[in-house]
Amino acid sequence: MITRAEYCVIACAEVWRGDGEVLASPMGLIPSFGARLAKHTFSPDLLLTDGEALLVGLDGRPEGWLPYRRHLTMVTGGRRHVMMGASQIDRYGNQNISCVGAWERPSRQLLGVRGAPVNTLNNPVAYWIPKHSPRVFVERVDMVSGVGYDRAVGPYHRLTRVVTDLAVLDFATPGRTMRLASVHPGVTVEEVRAATGFEVVVDGDVPATREPAPEELRLIREVIDPAGLRDREVPPR
Repeated sequence: MITRAEYCVIACAEVWRGDGEVLASPMGLIPSFGARLAKHTFSPDLLLTDGEALLVGLDGRPEGWLPYRRHLTMVTGGRRHVMMGASQIDRYGNQNISCVGAWERPSRQLLGVRGAPVNTLNNPVAYWIPKHSPRVFVERVDMVSGVGYDRAVGPYHRLTRVVTDLAVLDFATPGRTMRLASVHPGVTVEEVRAATGFEVVVDGDVPATREPAPEELRLIREVIDPAGLRDREVPPR
């Protein structure tokens, strides 16, 4: 039986389909597994990094040097595709990882804005949200860290996909608002709507997220994550 976590890995891998030779920057466990799966299979030209100064291969061994100036050149030139997290995200893809509550006196301090504005304005960005809920999918974010489609400026701004433990969403609508692209098997459209704090666009019959092919499933289970760490982030249902 294919687990919910494995559907999430394949959905994350699909983020990098057709990207060619770009720097894949997955932030988080499931996105990292997805990037490695994509490079193993349908996106062999992806560049993977150790997060610091090296390009690495599928086994984690160094393949090349990635100095900071070169990294910034790739970022600001649209040659990186990053998958970030979000503490809050709205219908236009505005992301908040900075604080909860009024900016002047927040009730909770989070990571801070960090590199989110540069990421969203200068290279393609996707999001991974391990727990789909109205606390994350909000009508209006408390602070804009990553820039959404209603605020976008810049030639390389592109929000590609939002993957959660329930579904895959995109922005393929005339107004660039969030659309339900697929639901993971066992999840209903009504469940996604109930877990979303705004009216998500539902365009006709919503398909199921695709299953991993047998070889993809083997790679996930035997090569990429033989320890089964994926199930800690997305427990079996």
